[in-house]
Amino acid sequence: MAELVIVDRDGKEHHVEGRVGVSVMETLRELDYGVAAICGGMCSCATCHVWVDEEWIARLPPRQGDEQELLQELTSFKPASRLSCQVQFSEALSGLKVSIAPDE
Repeated sequence: MAELVIVDRDGKEHHVEGRVGVSVMETLRELDYGVAAICGGMCSCATCHVWVDEEWIARLPPRQGDEQELLQELTSFKPASRLSCQVQFSEALSGLKVSIAPDE
């Protein structure tokens, strides 16, 4: 099982099975942790904003143009910010830890 570690907005940590081959957003929006994913993964709304745990940042591909632009407009933007729709989950990412960012 490829595990995804999610910290919800209340600070509670959840260990769930990550869905290999799809974006992290796909797993998050099926759970009740506050990820709306309104645009369905089109990188146009930022409602799937997460903060990636520091030890995982370098293991992910860098943010691309649209993602970077959307994130920088958020008041909750941090260097660890990612749109979960832009992070494809794989076996190599088993253990990936993300925290759900606040709604904006």
